[in-house]
Amino acid sequence: MRAAVLADLHGHLPEVPPCELLLLAGDLCPAVDHGVERQARWLDGPFRAWLEQVPAEAIVGIAGNHDFVFQREPELVPADLPWTYLQDSDAQVAGLTIWGSPWTPWFHDWAFNAPRDGGEAFLAELYAGMTAEVDVLLVHGPPRGFGDRTTAGIAAGSTALLDVIDAVVPKVCAFGHIHEARGVWARGATQLVNAAAVDALYELRPGAAVVVDL
Repeated sequence: MRAAVLADLHGHLPEVPPCELLLLAGDLCPAVDHGVERQARWLDGPFRAWLEQVPAEAIVGIAGNHDFVFQREPELVPADLPWTYLQDSDAQVAGLTIWGSPWTPWFHDWAFNAPRDGGEAFLAELYAGMTAEVDVLLVHGPPRGFGDRTTAGIAAGSTALLDVIDAVVPKVCAFGHIHEARGVWARGATQLVNAAAVDALYELRPGAAVVVDL
C-alpha cells in the first residue's frame, strides 16, 4: 500500500501523489488568523474542495496545535468532510488500524497542549487507551529524539510517545509540528516520518508529501 503523509499545511493545499491512503498530521488551517469561525469556513470551503479532488482512496487526519476550532468549538467543524477524523481514537481504514491524536507536550500555550507540569504523565495516560495492535500512529508532535529539534536547539519531542512506539511497534508513526526537523527515520520496525509541509518561515516546500510504503 502506498501512503502519502502531510503535516503542517497551515492553509497550503499542495499537490498529492496518487496513493491508497493520505495521512494528515495536523496544523491544517491557515496560520494568519486563528479565529475559530474563520477556521471553520476554511475547512468547509478550500479544504473540503481539496479533499474532494486529491487522488487518494482514503484520507485520515487529525488536528494540530494551530487548529483551535477542533478544541474550542468542535461543533463548528463540518461533520461531512470526506475524511476520517481521529481525536484520541482509532479507526479501521484501508485494512489498517490507525490511531490518531492531536496532543503535544506544552508548546507556547497553543491548542491541544498537554499541561506544562506533568505533561508527559498526561500523554502517557492518553496513550494508555490505545488499542493493542496499531498499524499507523498518526500524531501531531514528534517522539523525543526524532524530528523534534527546533532551530533554537530545543528538543520538543515526547518521551511518552517514544515509549508507546516501542511498546506497540506500529508500521508507521507520522507527525510534524517541528517544521525545521522534517525527515524519515527507522526505530526498530517502525518508520518515523516528520512530514512538515512548510519550513520554519511557513513557506511551502516543493514535493511536500512524504510517500511511504506499507
